[in-house]
Amino acid sequence: MIDIESIVFNTVAKPLRTKHKDIFISGEAVDVPSTFPAVTIVEKDNSAYAKTQTAESRENHAALMYEIDIYSNLASGKKQQAKGIAAEIDALMESMGFIRTFGQPIDNFADTSIYRYKLRYKGIVGKDYTIYTS
Repeated sequence: MIDIESIVFNTVAKPLRTKHKDIFISGEAVDVPSTFPAVTIVEKDNSAYAKTQTAESRENHAALMYEIDIYSNLASGKKQQAKGIAAEIDALMESMGFIRTFGQPIDNFADTSIYRYKLRYKGIVGKDYTIYTS
């Protein structure tokens, strides 16, 4: 199994933590973040890319999908804050070679004071950790 989850997480988390001092970032999904703004970066799929497997079923590439949620609870400007962080994440994910396949606000009926924006990215990663768009 080709596993670059920690590389992806750190590539996104480090610059966000530098720019947003109190940001909460997790590699696991959370119902309600402990502080805001908040970001969760979750690898939702890591499957063998069948087109490049060897005859012995050895994995040469993996198909990856990441789901990222951004949360803001500002009294004013929460949508702008979340979308600003989303744009930063988008640039970081794109710089690694991922392609955004989804980006939209998500209704947060449990607590409407929290604005939530969801992103999804996919890519194919080789054994050398090079990421390709599919």
